[in-house]
Amino acid sequence: MLRTVFLDAGGVLMFPNWHRIADALARQGITVTAEALSRAEPYARRRLDDGRTIVTTTDASRGWRFFDLILEQAGIPRSPQTAAALTEVHTYHQANNLWELVPDEVPPALTALRARNLTLVVVSNANGTLHAHMARLGLLPLVDHVLDSCTEGVEKPDPRLFEIALSRAGASASSTVHIGDFYQVDVVGARAAGIRPVLLDQAGLRPDADCTRVGSLQEFAGRVREGQFD
Repeated sequence: MLRTVFLDAGGVLMFPNWHRIADALARQGITVTAEALSRAEPYARRRLDDGRTIVTTTDASRGWRFFDLILEQAGIPRSPQTAAALTEVHTYHQANNLWELVPDEVPPALTALRARNLTLVVVSNANGTLHAHMARLGLLPLVDHVLDSCTEGVEKPDPRLFEIALSRAGASASSTVHIGDFYQVDVVGARAAGIRPVLLDQAGLRPDADCTRVGSLQEFAGRVREGQFD
């Protein structure tokens, strides 16, 4: 029976502030809408979600490759101007965390999951600011534990981060699911720790994935309500 839900942070609970990125590009003379950047994100994620890439990079280095791919997908070629804009965004991220867009569906989905007496644990590759950042966004009271890879000293897909989370929550792998947005990070890592993975496939780009897929946290909460994870 399902008792614990592990959740990735970026790409599940929160997304980049596309308006801030568009504004930084505009200051460099590059015009692109926040909506265009948002539409490009799932395709950039799919390109980055490659096993060889994941094992030869760190979360931090993948993060900025991710934004290069988003701009490329949105039709914006690399240039000194894009580099300057991304440097500005990076500076903001280091101080405040750029992933500050919380979809309207997220708080009620978390509330619905907790109403079923589930323990909610955020297990995320992050930069050491996640706990404070979630407090700033009003998400901290909606979960039970937050594990930031930078603080814990190990990052997904290493199963040790999941094992630390199980211990911290007093949870069993057999009664836990993990929902994340990267197959090679979240699905691979959760499985290695004996946890059932769920891939959040926002744009339906991973029909080949050999695991349960959902399009949103809201959909996941609905499936839990229907008993699909018991």
